[in-house]
Parts: sequence; structure tokens; C-alpha cells
Amino acid sequence: MSSIQVSKVLNNNVIIADHPKYREVVVIGKGIGFNRKSGDDLALTIAEKMFILTNQQEQEQYKQLIPQIAENLIEVVNEGILYIMEHSKVPLNEHIQIALTDHISFAIKRSEQGIAIHYPFLFETKEMYPDEYRMAEYVVDLIRKRFDVDLEDDEVGFVALHIHSALTDQHITEVKQHSQLVADLVQVVEESMEYTIPRDSLDYSRLLTHLRFAIERVRSGHIDQDVGSLDKLLYQEYPELYSLAWKMTKIMEQRLRMPVSPSEVSYLTVHLQRADEKRNAQIR
Repeated sequence: MSSIQVSKVLNNNVIIADHPKYREVVVIGKGIGFNRKSGDDLALTIAEKMFILTNQQEQEQYKQLIPQIAENLIEVVNEGILYIMEHSKVPLNEHIQIALTDHISFAIKRSEQGIAIHYPFLFETKEMYPDEYRMAEYVVDLIRKRFDVDLEDDEVGFVALHIHSALTDQHITEVKQHSQLVADLVQVVEESMEYTIPRDSLDYSRLLTHLRFAIERVRSGHIDQDVGSLDKLLYQEYPELYSLAWKMTKIMEQRLRMPVSPSEVSYLTVHLQRADEKRNAQIR
């Protein structure tokens, strides 16, 4: 069987169908329900032009969402998701259909009502997830053009988080918590050093990137217990920065509720030393 059979047409862009492998599925695609009726067969070869929800819970959530969403928005969001699929290296968690459709629908309503919601970690998100951010820019620009709506750049940050969540199979709440953690760690650094790291500097970008991958290493359970000569040297040469790095790892352990490798202290100390050099250069 190389086709799906239409069970019910929900609208021009969404149908319920019988799939040869997944049984009942929700299929989303531009015009996929147009002039279709129950019992019609659709070739699976058009799969690249559609998105299939196979998880039953996701299907039910999407069915509940459809009556609340303009049909042309479903079409445009699906176009954006297809763009993300084409430009990402790993499969997307299908929950993005629900999360992104719901979020963008609400964002449009808020914009029309003149209600703006600020995203405080926009710069951090752009630095930590550059690929997701670029894809989010495309999606938000697509929505702006198709609906003639003035969405703020903050929405790019929100959409980037949804994309990262779908690419990594992390819940959006967890992704937000990690962005908050990175921002809080940077604040700890700047308060301790009494120095604001320039947001457009390479040192800031490197620090954010390191913190992102440090969090991912912790989440993966990677523990390196070896404390070598470099650690001892850094402790002797930069005791205050080493102490600050140790404090940061303890914050990470507390917030992530997972152990952090001792070697992370040394890695962080190196990044802090770079920032400290720039701070001292400005003071002179």
C-alpha cells in the first residue's frame, strides 16, 4: 500500500487519513483537503509537501486547536515548518505543529490588540542557537508579509525556542529555563567582575556558546573527574576567577539538578580570564 486513504476532511489544509503504517493520522498540507472526500486515496509520494501527526495525543490536541485557527494561518505555518524541515539536519518533533501554530495565532492577536510581550533573552538566543534563530527570522518574516502584521523581533526569539525544542526533543519550558540559566550566569559574572561584557564582542559570544554546550554536556551525563595540571595552574594564577567559575558550576548543578564535571571549572576560568583582560584594558 503506497497511499493514504482519506477518512475525514477537516478543512482545505487538514485531513484525517488511514496510513499504511501509523493507522489514523492527521495530515496537514496546502490544499490537501480541497475537493477530497472520505475514501479517496492520496499517494504517499506527496509526503514532502505535507506534515503527518502520528502521535495520538498530538492528533487530539491539533484537532481541538483547528476550530480556533484561521485556515490561511494553518497553511502559512505549515509552509514555515516545511522550510524548517528542509534546513535542519535532524527530524522535527511533531509537537511543533501545535506549539508553533498556537503561538503564532496568539502573537497575531496580541499585535492586533497592541499588546507587546518582551523576550528578555533575545541576544542570548541568537548567539546560542544561530541556526534556529535564522529559521525563526524566515518564519516571522513570512507571517509579517502574508498577514500584514507588525510582529516585533521578540517573536523571533520565541519562535527560535520552539524550533530548538522541536529539534532537540526538549520541552519548550526546559529550553526557556536553559536560556534563563545562561542569562543568570552571565549576570553573576558581570556583577562579580563589576564589568559589563560588550554584547557584540567575540568574548561574549564565546562565553554564551560555552555555557550552552556546558549545559548540554551536563544533560547528557558527561562527567570528567580528572583534574589535571591545567586546573592547578589556573587555580594558582587566577584564584578569584577560578572561584567564580566554581560558583557558576554550583549554580548549574542546583538549577539542572545534575552533577557538573569538575573540568568545567577550568574551561569557564579560561573564558572568564579573557573577559577580565578586556576589563583591565578598559580600566587602564
